[in-house]
Amino acid sequence: MNIIITGRHLEVTDALKTYVEKKIKRFDRYITNISEANVTLTVEKYRHKAEVLLKVNGVLIQAEAITGDVYSSIDEVAEKLDRQTKKYKEKLVSHRKAEGKAGTEVQETALPPEVGTIIKNKRFELKPMSPDEASMQMELLDKDFFVFTNDSSGEINVIYRRRDGNFGLIEPVR
Repeated sequence: MNIIITGRHLEVTDALKTYVEKKIKRFDRYITNISEANVTLTVEKYRHKAEVLLKVNGVLIQAEAITGDVYSSIDEVAEKLDRQTKKYKEKLVSHRKAEGKAGTEVQETALPPEVGTIIKNKRFELKPMSPDEASMQMELLDKDFFVFTNDSSGEINVIYRRRDGNFGLIEPVR
């Protein structure tokens, strides 16, 4: 696994680098095919933030923690990643067992007519996947929605979390 450690407003010392590597390398125990781990350590006033992004077979597992100390932020983010990697492994096993059994309901939604300013622009590669895989990816990233290419139709779809805890799927009609 390739571990990339970046410090923002913080010098990454050898001791800090060793501590981070020790915490991140233990995830090889759960998931053997982690290709890359991006760790970003940030200091802003009295807040210490640790962000980790693990890349596993095209799936991203992300966690972040903010505390008053950089080492406790690393510990907290490692605990969050621990829970997420276990959840990923469980879902991977359950998806294999239920492969081809479950259908997906299509839900419609309307966006509120709010006007705002775009403050962030993200670009990412769309990997073809099933709606079940997309919901798992969305859960792992701890997001409320996820954009993906549907592997059965080839169309761009959006899966989102509903207020009742279920998921909705938005598919284009041509």
